[in-house]
Amino acid sequence: MRRYVIAGNWKMNKTLEEGHSLIQDIKNMYTTGPDIIICPPFTHLESTAKAIKGTAIKLGAQNMSEHNSGALTGEISADMLVSVGVQYVILGHSERRAIFHETNTTINLKVKQAIAHDLSPILCVGETLEQRVANDTFSCVEAQVKEGLLGISKESLLDQNVILAYEPVWAIGTGKVASPQQAQAVHAHIRRTLTDLYDSDLAQTLRIQYGGSVKPDNAKELFGQTDIDGALVGGACLDALSFAGIINA
Repeated sequence: MRRYVIAGNWKMNKTLEEGHSLIQDIKNMYTTGPDIIICPPFTHLESTAKAIKGTAIKLGAQNMSEHNSGALTGEISADMLVSVGVQYVILGHSERRAIFHETNTTINLKVKQAIAHDLSPILCVGETLEQRVANDTFSCVEAQVKEGLLGISKESLLDQNVILAYEPVWAIGTGKVASPQQAQAVHAHIRRTLTDLYDSDLAQTLRIQYGGSVKPDNAKELFGQTDIDGALVGGACLDALSFAGIINA
């Protein structure tokens, strides 16, 4: 049975002091339940690692370089993340694809880099509004999965606890949300794609989160779908009560 996983992506929000306060509130509210991953900005990683030490909460980063080291001003390597206690890393988020023009090829290199350095990737896939209107949702998501996992073995995916996250771009930060049925249909297609790429064992083992304006009032119905294993939460994770509501769902 797949275990639910809730990841909170703070994006570019919270000062160090605000972040520390949020972590303390989350710790006070969370006792047991789904797996929890906190993904704050880079500047918060070390202090967050210390704050959650001894708890079941895991630490994730929002991005990383596909390179080991070098003259790459502003970049962060996998080794740097590991050195401060990071266990998960979000890769291929729609904002990285759209704003920073990351391609499936670049994202694939990052996934391989993460696995090679004992980090668990959260690989994001999802269609734009234009692609959904054109009925290209399945083909878009399928290509992102296939190209994002190109050259990566079943054993590596299982050993490194890789997570996929379906995030329809049109539902991120817009207040719009895919209906549970729409989200379920894409999650099921992702599992079919994984079956074609690997086998049904892997397809039924890997966890797939939903991301896109998840809130306490819509989380329960989303989580009730057969193939949805949790959420990659954006804005709602910046408030401890809201985040706890999603966890409790």
